[in-house]
Amino acid sequence: MVALGEQLRAQRLRLNLTLEDVAKHSGVSINVVRRLESGEGSTLSSFVAVLRTLRRDAWLATLQPIVTINPLDMLIRRTPRQRAYKPRKKTQG
Repeated sequence: MVALGEQLRAQRLRLNLTLEDVAKHSGVSINVVRRLESGEGSTLSSFVAVLRTLRRDAWLATLQPIVTINPLDMLIRRTPRQRAYKPRKKTQG
């Protein structure tokens, strides 16, 4: 988390924004921005709001895992059955 906080701080300084500017535009308190920059973390909504203010919201798309398994291929490559299936007997009552 500390490395992420350092990146957030570096981006804020590149954009020449103060903590107050980021907090105001993000709709969060200054302490939230400080905690994020120090690596302490915050809520996900606060984190996303700060990323948007710092114009880094496209970074979130990189967090999506790459799909390597196709469910249709799994059906095709399914292993053959090992046992026969008998329907259950109906209980009377």
